[in-house]
Order: sequence, then C-alpha cells, then structure tokens
Amino acid sequence: MADKKILHNIIDGRVQTSADGGMMDIVDPSTGEVYASAPNSSAADVNQAFTASAKAFEKWRWSTPSERQQALLKLADVIEDKAEELVAIECENTGKPRALTMSEEIPPMIDQIRFFAGAARVLEGRSQGEYMRGFTSSIRREPVGPVGQVAPWNYPMMMAVWKFAPALAAGCTVVLKPSDTTPASAFWMVEKMQEIFPAGVCNLVCGDRDTGAAMTAHPVPQLVSITGSTRAGMAVAKSAAEDLKRTHLELGGKAPVVVFNDADIDAAVEGITAAGYFNGGQDCTAATRLIVQDGIYDEFLAAMTESVARTRTGYDPADEDIAYGPINNANQIDHVSGLVSRAPEHARILAGGSRQDRAGYFYEPTLIADLRQDDELIQTEIFGPVLTAQRFSTEEEGLAFANGTEYGLASSVWTKNLDVAARMSARLDFGCVWLNTHIPLVAEMPHGGFKHSGYGKDLSMYGLEDYTRIKHVMQHHGFEG
Repeated sequence: MADKKILHNIIDGRVQTSADGGMMDIVDPSTGEVYASAPNSSAADVNQAFTASAKAFEKWRWSTPSERQQALLKLADVIEDKAEELVAIECENTGKPRALTMSEEIPPMIDQIRFFAGAARVLEGRSQGEYMRGFTSSIRREPVGPVGQVAPWNYPMMMAVWKFAPALAAGCTVVLKPSDTTPASAFWMVEKMQEIFPAGVCNLVCGDRDTGAAMTAHPVPQLVSITGSTRAGMAVAKSAAEDLKRTHLELGGKAPVVVFNDADIDAAVEGITAAGYFNGGQDCTAATRLIVQDGIYDEFLAAMTESVARTRTGYDPADEDIAYGPINNANQIDHVSGLVSRAPEHARILAGGSRQDRAGYFYEPTLIADLRQDDELIQTEIFGPVLTAQRFSTEEEGLAFANGTEYGLASSVWTKNLDVAARMSARLDFGCVWLNTHIPLVAEMPHGGFKHSGYGKDLSMYGLEDYTRIKHVMQHHGFEG
C-alpha cells in the first residue's frame, strides 16, 4: 500500500528509521484494513532505549522542579495548539467519534499535564528535626529512576499522558510502549516532546507483548507501569519480581452500579447509559454491572432499554450523534461476541446482542437482564458495549453482588438516602465510589484499584509520589541540649 503510514521508534532524541525486530501492521478498526506499520521492537531495541534513558536520567534527575514544570507546560501548549491534528490521528488510530474525542479527551489531557507541571513544585516531606539527641534527621524525596511504561489501546493518547506526565514531573526518565494496535498518537506526542525535553528523557518503543516483556525484564528500569488486563499485570509483576523491580499496575475492572428503590430513575438511566457505552464500554471504569433493587427493577430496565435503543454506534466524523465507534481490534470483538453468545438460558437480551453487518469491528449497544452472580457475563470483564443487570432485595444482598468479583477498581451507588450512601461507600471494595454519578475524573483525585484491578495510583499527588523514593538523611551535630 503506497500511502501506508510508517511509524517509528524514538530513542535518545532521534526518530529511528529501522528496528531490529522488523515491522508490524496497524489496522484501522473502522474498516478492518491496514493503514500503517510500526516497529515490532526486539530486546535489542528495548536495550537501546533504556541505555539512552539511563544516560539522560543522570542529568534530568537534577533538573529543578521549575525546569520540569516549564517543559510540561510547553508540551500542554503544543497539544492545545495542535489539538485538531492530534485528534485526527487518534480517530484514525481508534475509530472514535471526532467531536467526542475533541471535547471529552483533549481538555482533560491538557489539564492533567498542567496539573503535574504544578505538582512538580509542591512535593512535600516531613520537616527535619532531632529525633535523637545530637542528630538531625531529614527526608529526601527523589525520582525513582528510569521507568518503563506500557499504555493500553482504549485511550491511547490520554493513557500515555497518565504515564509520562507524573514520571517526568518527578524527575524520572521514560521508555514508553504504546499498544501494538494504537501507536500513532503516542508517536505524535513523543516526537513533539523531543523539541522540549532533553534527548533520552522520553523515548518511544513500539511493539507487541514480547516487546513489553523485554521492557519488564530489562535491568535498567526501577519501576514498570502498565495499564492493561489483569493477566498482563500478573505477568509484569511476576517478571519484575525477578530483580525486585517496582510495579505500578492499573488493570481490569467490572464496575458495579447499585441502584436503590429511591433513586432518581431518569437521572440514573441517563448517567449509566453515558458511562456504560462511552468509548464502546472499552473503559476499565465503565458502568457495566447494573445491580437494581427489586422495587424498581422492571421500571428501570424498561427505561434503560429505551435509552439503549437511542444509543448509536458507527464511524462518521461529521455525525456528532454517534455515541461510540468500533471495538478496537479483531481479538477484542471476538471476545465480546463470544461472551454474549454464551449467555445462559435464564438471561434476557433486551437490546443489541450482535455484531453489526458492516466493515470494521462494530458491535451493537447491548443490555442483558436477569443474570446471576456466578454467570460468566458477571464475573468476566467484557470491555465492550455490553451492560448486564441483576435484581437484588436488601442492602446486604446488593453489597454482596457488587463486591462479589475479583475486580476492585470503580463503582457507583444511586440513592437519595444519605445513610445508605455512607454505608455503601464505606463497604464497597473499590478504589473509587461515585454517588449518583459514574465516571467523572479530575486530576487532583487518585485513580486506582484494589484486588485484581491492581495497585498504584494514576492522577493526583499520589500518582506523582509513586514515581519517587524516600531517603532518610541523618546528620550528627553533637548538640544535645
């Protein structure tokens, strides 16, 4: 294909026009056709990137918070000024609706970069003091070192920001690997960063899971951060344990949405529809499991069915009413289709339930009712435009259903009763609990889960601190009072 785009690695400030591991095809999910190629980087390519990262760290670690802030602010300005260009790349990369990508992803990305630019200057520790007579103790907070980062395919450009912004703000250097299916927007951003940051501070290595495995096994990075599946996170943790490398794991989710009898049905239906089908449900915090109290179960599902019927999928950059685009890749749409096709006999498919008969990886917005707690659709992360519904009677039963999976990332509770809201938010075993809403995120608040959803925090000062290490300095001065 003569006009096929060619992407590259970026190592030590330079675009690498060849890679030791050869090239891999990149597919446009809205057509199912190859539109680009990118390096399938080998262990040698990864070694080259970490060698550059380690060399750059010896200077970048001593950069002042002000210098790091100014560099990140310049990057935010570039993204803001060239947002149309970046969004066009992201939409071709993912098939996402252009208007939604521009309005719902670009502003928070810019805000998050600017947040970490400011956060670089306000890291605090305990005040120094005499905890033993004749000695003064103080705490140094230092960058952890060069880091390896693996970003997912569901939000390629935003998740890249979640990775590199706190790391760079903390004084670390980065080797970033985007998903093998969506490297284009990360390539654009990291290429722009070479005009702002010193060579080797942020490197890009494209490739598949073997490339990611080579990054985790490499001796240079002091921390490896991945956003991905629980299986991938477990593999990273196991490999990193070989040399006691730190890990930062933001993994799968299966977010429960607990709707009580007194909930505002109209508001809940509107909010849950948006939070369940945004980005085609390809979001680890998506409102996927509807757990509805029996007093409103039928009424609520009737309203949800109507709402789902108004939800449209497709790919037309001029159509601003399209809610979501295609499933990202062939493997993922097979996964979604397989789960729905195996729905148990007691389940009712109220809407959707099948792949669209067209080119690309499009799946209908789907709602499946009357599921039971041990059903595969309840226990397995779908990561697609499929919402499930269960009926519960008591608060205890609703809580048990919500907590009864291996995931613990995000959840929401819909009720007008403040006591119920307080009890549920305290007892839900999830890193985030939303009350009468679902999915809003702000840069100041942490994002991260429990159980098989991983550990470590993105966003917030907690996210920045994850890229630092603590050192105790003790000085003998002899004065004992």
